[in-house]
Amino acid sequence: MKFSANEKKFLKSIEEARFATIGKTMPHVKPVSFVFTDDSFYIATDYKTRTYKNVKQKPKAAISIDIYKPGGHKAVLAQGRIKIIEKGAEFKKIYGVFFEKFEWVRRDPWKEEEAPFLKLVPTTKTFWGLA
Repeated sequence: MKFSANEKKFLKSIEEARFATIGKTMPHVKPVSFVFTDDSFYIATDYKTRTYKNVKQKPKAAISIDIYKPGGHKAVLAQGRIKIIEKGAEFKKIYGVFFEKFEWVRRDPWKEEEAPFLKLVPTTKTFWGLA
């Protein structure tokens, strides 16, 4: 799935999103830091989180990124499949993007197989306020 230049610009300007996974009986939603690159969303997580456990069982998720402003609401909602990235070239590339973007990563760095990234590969998307 491809994103427009306006969508990409918006997504790269935001640091936080809401990320939803599928639990056994209920959805699980939480705020996350993310990066958007190569038309995919990457979320850092830990192995012991409910989010990680959910995507191991059901590798589908949704992400909502928005700025609420009366009369000027902007948002992107994407749904898709999850790939777990734990090591290798893709891990190193995405870790570098996180390291550059987020001060909390520079304060508390981690290595391959210490904490994974969740890659959301969108299969559907919806947007508001981004022509």
